[in-house]
Amino acid sequence: MNFKRIETFVLVATLGSFRKAAEQQYTTQPAISSRIAALEQELGVMLFDRDSTPIVLTADGKELLPFAEKVVFMADQLRQRADISRQFSGTLRLGVSETIVHTWLPTFLKELHDQLPNLDVDMTVDVTSHLRTGLLDKTFDLTFLMGPISDPGIVNVDLCDFPLVWIASPSLGLPERTLTLEELVHYPIITYSRNTKPFREISDRFMQVDGLPVRFFSSSSLSACRKLTCDGVGVSALPSDVVSADLQSGRLIQLNTEWLPSALHFTASYSSGPLNSTAKIATEIAMKVSSEFKSDK
Repeated sequence: MNFKRIETFVLVATLGSFRKAAEQQYTTQPAISSRIAALEQELGVMLFDRDSTPIVLTADGKELLPFAEKVVFMADQLRQRADISRQFSGTLRLGVSETIVHTWLPTFLKELHDQLPNLDVDMTVDVTSHLRTGLLDKTFDLTFLMGPISDPGIVNVDLCDFPLVWIASPSLGLPERTLTLEELVHYPIITYSRNTKPFREISDRFMQVDGLPVRFFSSSSLSACRKLTCDGVGVSALPSDVVSADLQSGRLIQLNTEWLPSALHFTASYSSGPLNSTAKIATEIAMKVSSEFKSDK
């Protein structure tokens, strides 16, 4: 029995699409259809109802899928036990939050290349809400985001926390004493984009402040938030690890405040399907790298 056909059967069933399966296996849709047809002929049953959109498994397909998944899983375990991880090839579609980009991502990519030298990485940097959507619709194989993602088909592995601190340019002349939120609202609050957890928490907290209405300068780019803060446009709450060089150089100062937003918690999140062994190996590397990054601080 042809293993590639079994693997294709599991992939089409997981993605619910011949087209998406073709894209992930870097082949054509007719090639995928041919593999499924050949497997159906060999088994003597129809596996998919092709008249539905998206395609769905037939009763026979549903019965046989767990056996096919076990075959694929065991083959993956065989490869790992044989220690041929250096032969892993193809492309890892990686979605990353920008906080990770500014901290331990370079080290992660170096170690990933050392362990899987034949692997290409197609990387997208975006906000967590978009990364979550991309993971659920199979656009990404692996994401580093503010998690976890509550979905039964997703594995979430804890990576690290990043504390947020209030920062400002020395040019604003803010005092060193503890500042109230009522004092901070005199300046624009530079922060994460509006469709993020940090923005919601900061916005909700400032809505409780009496007096002047707060003005938010929100952005999906941490680099933009940092630049605006360095130029004295307003005050900002950003991860201390992202702005550590600016704090050390004196370009930014850390403010003493009566309230701090919650630390950002990041996870490595990926599909629990049997065809995602590369994501599992990459997650193990990310756990090691992120742990070493925090222990060095």
